[in-house]
Amino acid sequence: MADSRIRKIFAKEVLDSRGNPTVAAIVSTSKLSASAIVPSGASTGMHEAIELRDGGKRYNGKGVLKAVDNVNKIIAKKLVGEDCTDQQLVDNTMIEIDGTENKALLGANAILAVSMACCRLGSAVLGVPLYQHISNISARKPGLMPVPQMNVINGGKHAGQDNDIQEHSLMPVKAKSFSEALQMGTETYHVLKNLLKKKFGVLGTLVGDEGGFVPPIQRINERLEFMTKAISEAGYKRKIKLALDCAASEFYKNGKYVINNSEFSSGELVDFYKALCRKFDIISIEDGMAEDDWVGWVELTRELGKKIQIIGDDLLVTNTRRIKQAMHAKACNSLLLKVNQIGTVTEAVEAAKLSFNNEWSVVVSHRSGETEDAFIADLVVGLAAGQSKFGAPARSERTAKYNRLLAIEQELGSKSSYPK
Repeated sequence: MADSRIRKIFAKEVLDSRGNPTVAAIVSTSKLSASAIVPSGASTGMHEAIELRDGGKRYNGKGVLKAVDNVNKIIAKKLVGEDCTDQQLVDNTMIEIDGTENKALLGANAILAVSMACCRLGSAVLGVPLYQHISNISARKPGLMPVPQMNVINGGKHAGQDNDIQEHSLMPVKAKSFSEALQMGTETYHVLKNLLKKKFGVLGTLVGDEGGFVPPIQRINERLEFMTKAISEAGYKRKIKLALDCAASEFYKNGKYVINNSEFSSGELVDFYKALCRKFDIISIEDGMAEDDWVGWVELTRELGKKIQIIGDDLLVTNTRRIKQAMHAKACNSLLLKVNQIGTVTEAVEAAKLSFNNEWSVVVSHRSGETEDAFIADLVVGLAAGQSKFGAPARSERTAKYNRLLAIEQELGSKSSYPK
């Protein structure tokens, strides 16, 4: 095995897919080096780990030079000389240096950049693919390729709209392989584009942060009707299902939910979702309730949880403490896993394992402000999570993940499988 001792850590400021600054880190041993870039969310939960920003006029206050300095002047001094293959040691050291519950001192963006880069470097030192290294860390058997949730119509904050359902996605559940699933979803995406262009002209095919279209459609039913028609015309009726990410915290105001011009109580919103599920082939709803509306979450899961997947994102923020709370309350049945919500690879793996052990599903997710880094593609395979949420099959920060998954599937060959 090559020398595994960390010799140098260096961070710098780069740009994400929205043109906002983010942190990149490069970690080196005597002979090898690896890098990582941290993503950033738009509709972030209030319980997420803190993303450190500079404030002031530079980059409209979104600069990350403080986080970069924390890597170069604080984290580097503590980690140089440590073993990069010991992910838990690396991550726990940074957590101890920070000393806060939400990584507010150093910044989750500073910590995660180093955590991801060390994980990638560890795999290189050990001479194994990144997904295999993550599999070894998590004690999960690699080879399970994910069912993709492909966000093809954007709404809400991702499309610059208020009081709106945020994401409308395709799930090719009846594919026989990931590559076939990607083909099915991509073909449907292009059929949908043609339908929207025919109806609305070029304005119907403008895209949001995650590559999904942002047509001038206010009603969710009409959006889902277009998607259903696209699935049928692409030849994948009953093979591709629908999924929603409502991001309900964004339209929760003064104890009420406001979608477009309609106002709902928690119970009325559950009835709204039930009606959608009766009319459309929806198999997954994410963040159907606001992040602290525990009563609403419990009711939603009680009413629909035996029929469909109820995913917690802002509710859980990839945090084992909140996951345990949700399990006790029976508030959902699935975890949306975002590594930058919690701030280290180790903690993300722990969140996934807790979910698996309690028979929840796990969906490994991107953020709306993404980068060319495809780390999460290896993560979803290394965890054998079985579901990914990487956006539309468009924009290179999204397709980088899909292309990496294609490469992994090819590398695994007959050892790869697809959820049934």
